[in-house]
Amino acid sequence: MSDTTLALLPLILLGVAFVGYCFYDISRHQVRYLPKWAWALICVISIPLGGIVYLLVGRGHR
Repeated sequence: MSDTTLALLPLILLGVAFVGYCFYDISRHQVRYLPKWAWALICVISIPLGGIVYLLVGRGHR
């Protein structure tokens, strides 16, 4: 592996973990404004902004 790849590895792992958490939350709870599949797609397309928007806007009340 190159030095650049090794330097970015923690950020990549953090991004994957964050998307995984968003997927878990989407699958277990109610969502608002959009269907679950749309929120999942937003989380994947725009890391981390999509997940942040989901957690602030799309997450349903518990």
